[in-house]
Amino acid sequence: MDTIGKLLIALGIAAALLGLLFVALSQLGFGRLPGDIVVRRGNFVFYSPLGFSLVLSVLLTIALNLFARR
Repeated sequence: MDTIGKLLIALGIAAALLGLLFVALSQLGFGRLPGDIVVRRGNFVFYSPLGFSLVLSVLLTIALNLFARR
C-alpha cells in the first residue's frame, strides 16, 4: 500500500506542475493559436486548444526522442 500512496502523490505533483506549465504558456500567448476551437452560446463557452495540442505534441515527441535514445 505504501507504494501506491507514493505513486498517487507523484502523479498529483506531476499533474499540478503540468497545469502550472499550461497556465504559464497561455499567459505568454500560446493559448490562442490557429486551429483552436471556441464556441460561444449565450453564457456558455467551449474552448478546445487543438493548435496548442499539436504544437505541444510535436515538441514533446522531439524532446523524448532526443533524450530517450541511448
